[in-house]
Amino acid sequence: MNDDFVYVDDWVPGIRWDAKYATWDNFTGRPVDGYDVNRIVGTKALCAALEDARQRAASMGLGLLLWDGYRPQRAVDCFIRWSSLPEDDHTKRRHYPNIDKSEMFDHGYVATKSGHSRGSTVDLSLYRLHAAELVPMGGHHDLMDSVSHHGARGITQTEATNRRLLLSIMRDSGFNGYECEWWHYTLDNEPYPDTYFDFPVA
Repeated sequence: MNDDFVYVDDWVPGIRWDAKYATWDNFTGRPVDGYDVNRIVGTKALCAALEDARQRAASMGLGLLLWDGYRPQRAVDCFIRWSSLPEDDHTKRRHYPNIDKSEMFDHGYVATKSGHSRGSTVDLSLYRLHAAELVPMGGHHDLMDSVSHHGARGITQTEATNRRLLLSIMRDSGFNGYECEWWHYTLDNEPYPDTYFDFPVA
């Protein structure tokens, strides 16, 4: 692993994670190349900003749950290969109900060069510290649909408020959001803006 990359849980005490691409619970329906263990990796700069976000959330009785951080380029290449395979409907209903999987790239839900591979992007949500339950956001991780966009119609007022709260926490901690995915944030001053790494999460 690059010397400037670390396991996020080692650097951000109390953070929770579920590395979706190391499991069967993702849009490909199987563990993805490059995710050998269920851990989240990122740059030290990412971790410092996440600690700030964690403290801001904690002051409101909330915690951070991470779904993805650093993503090896080989995982992105795996997504590209998967998108060209015949549709089997295994994950379509949950993750991309209104588009074909080959359209994920054109719609901006998956990239052939992902910001995650630079090490300072995370996918995350909020949970309540006292109950350890996720805050309702009006859609789950990697739901590739317009309902996942910031400002989307079709979600409740409470869900819209929770999305804005997450956005506020992350912006105040030095992150930028992504219009198409309420869970996706990139560090504003990322240390490797032009480098796409490929070492495995191991």
